Amino acid sequence: MGIMLDMLKVDLGITGNAYDARLTQHLDYSRQEIQRKRVTLDVSCVVDQQLIVMYAAWLWRRRSTGEGMPRMLRYTLNNRLIGNTGSGGDNGQCD
Repeated sequence: MGIMLDMLKVDLGITGNAYDARLTQHLDYSRQEIQRKRVTLDVSCVVDQQLIVMYAAWLWRRRSTGEGMPRMLRYTLNNRLIGNTGSGGDNGQCD
């Protein structure tokens, strides 16, 4: 999760290590929530890593803003779900 943690910290504008444990939990929770939506993930794939980071960043920001899921994230999740069901689980995102 090291690279995803770094990506998330950049996205959120966080420097230092003070929130690493909490952010790592957000990443793990995000991965589980995405998989719960029946989206197959390959965490070695950059596309899937970015999806997990986007979801985790939204969860982090939602704590203070209460904002709903951004349209871009919802669109990406829906496309992944359709891709998973349409091609037997291989969404064509990674080689």
